[in-house]
Amino acid sequence: MATFVLIPGAWLGAWAWEDTADALLERGHTASALTLTGLAERAEEGGPQTDLDAHIADITDFVEKNDLREVTLVAHSYAAAPVTGAAGRLGDRLERVVYVDSAPFAEGMRMLDLIPPEAADQLDQQVTAHGDGWRLPMPPFEVLGLSSSLDGLDEGRREVLSARATPQPFGTYTQRLAGPVEPGPGVDLVLITCHDFTGLLDSGVPMLAFLNHAPWRRFDLSTGHWPMLSAPAELAGILHTAVS
Repeated sequence: MATFVLIPGAWLGAWAWEDTADALLERGHTASALTLTGLAERAEEGGPQTDLDAHIADITDFVEKNDLREVTLVAHSYAAAPVTGAAGRLGDRLERVVYVDSAPFAEGMRMLDLIPPEAADQLDQQVTAHGDGWRLPMPPFEVLGLSSSLDGLDEGRREVLSARATPQPFGTYTQRLAGPVEPGPGVDLVLITCHDFTGLLDSGVPMLAFLNHAPWRRFDLSTGHWPMLSAPAELAGILHTAVS
């Protein structure tokens, strides 16, 4: 049985993984979901100083302080950035990295590199106007849907997401990822693609082409960008398969 550490994407906390974690526990795995600094129940711990390094430290500290071994680290969306950093620092504690509708970051990358410049400028304006200069509010669904699939998020799930989402510390978007970023030798590399990444990989985007080849193992899940909310049992089933 595997030891899962589940890391949520932007605006989310450990709460987003509850149903998937429960399904993994029912299959006999250990599953811990982690809320990163400045989000959800840890919102008051955040501040202008909360950056990508802080979130990398959240993950590595959790694994090391709990003396976890043979860890399967799971990243959703934004969490790909701190998980990539943590994977480069956890050494032989790490058995596997799973990217859910996301991909590993290269050293020197930042979240804003994935956003067109004019959109990045708009985010910066939102942070200044509505986030005290350091917090990025979650955009409305009509804006989120322009770049991320909302498939599977019915009205009830959207209401939960809207009600429980917290602003993202913007320093986690602006700071570039420092090395090391490569996991140790023999770490299993897994990709779970939902509608967003399935389309990107199947369209042959050059910078992502490596994900379609060994040592990467790819599993497709037919749902939108938030599978832990839209298809939690199915996501747990794929995670179980990936570690079996």
